[in-house]
Amino acid sequence: MGTLEGKVAFITGAARGQGRSHAVRLAEEGADIIGVDICDQISTVTYPMASRDDLDETVEMVEKLGRRMVTSVVDVRDEQALSAALAEGVESLGRLDIILANAGIMFQGLGQGRDHEAFRDAIDVMLVGVWNTIQAGLPTLVEQGDGGSIVITSSVNGLKGMVAGTNGGNFGYAAAKHGVVGLMRMYANYLAPHSIRVNTVHPTGVDTPMLVGFDTSAATANPALAAGLGNPMPVGRIEPIDVSNAIVYLVSDAGRYVTGVALPVDAGMVNKA
Repeated sequence: MGTLEGKVAFITGAARGQGRSHAVRLAEEGADIIGVDICDQISTVTYPMASRDDLDETVEMVEKLGRRMVTSVVDVRDEQALSAALAEGVESLGRLDIILANAGIMFQGLGQGRDHEAFRDAIDVMLVGVWNTIQAGLPTLVEQGDGGSIVITSSVNGLKGMVAGTNGGNFGYAAAKHGVVGLMRMYANYLAPHSIRVNTVHPTGVDTPMLVGFDTSAATANPALAAGLGNPMPVGRIEPIDVSNAIVYLVSDAGRYVTGVALPVDAGMVNKA
């Protein structure tokens, strides 16, 4: 029996990358999954975003493990559609125990003149979208009365100032990833009486499609900056499973009294001077 047997997890950005990894890893531990993804392109994002085929592939991977997965194509910026998708999933799977607010975007290679647009997209997806995700699931978690766990995907760029690019999207990314730490701490205090735990994870660079072709020109032009972006441990990018394993700890009974924590999964990056 897995550590999450009988649990149901709601995961945003579930079509590929970290979201897919989390869905599969939690399924390995016995959880059923409600998964959503935009499955579309945001105009300020230059790399190809996930597709419906990607989301369907995640479903196949979860089902091969003998678990169920209910999916919807939803933009986390659309609070009504997000709430409707979650309600459909809860109706099908019977309950909700875990919320993983994971959906995210990056802005390498952004063209000139789109700074304000990209900044707003970053905030809307990765800060407002996190708020929407948690708000969608809160009534069910509280009404069930069984406690629960919420984990927000932040970044090392949510704990320290880093310059991996200078367009508006990069600034919005940093602002959003810092901002969700504040959300986490507020929710952790607010939900503690309900035994609902709230934490953030802060990965260093993760080997996912989102980082393919990542623009390092700002760093390579500045050797001191480039040195600051390297991991102290001898790894360029960690794997999605490394983040998923940390999340399994946080959402399982092994972490039953862990709340209000910003957990780096970063090969020593945040600790680095």
